[in-house]
Amino acid sequence: MNAGDILKYTPTSTVGKVTDVRERDGSVWIKLDVTGLYYDAQFLKAADPSEYKEVSFKERERSTAGRDGAEAALEELRKTEDEVDIRRFTASGGG
Repeated sequence: MNAGDILKYTPTSTVGKVTDVRERDGSVWIKLDVTGLYYDAQFLKAADPSEYKEVSFKERERSTAGRDGAEAALEELRKTEDEVDIRRFTASGGG
């Protein structure tokens, strides 16, 4: 598994291009470009290039903007929470 390889994370079927490889505490971790996250190499397998959807520069810049993808996603969620007015939702349920 080298930089540029296209791999699939089997638990979620996430397909991405390898951007970094690290070893820590006896495990190999592979960073994929589509999420900016590291995945345990034992759960990755080679993927067909047709399964790979390249992330646009704009999307990548927005999701990583100097932070890791998880922090960017949390910030987006916080913005969304502030914008939602729950009064427009009605109660629903069984019974």
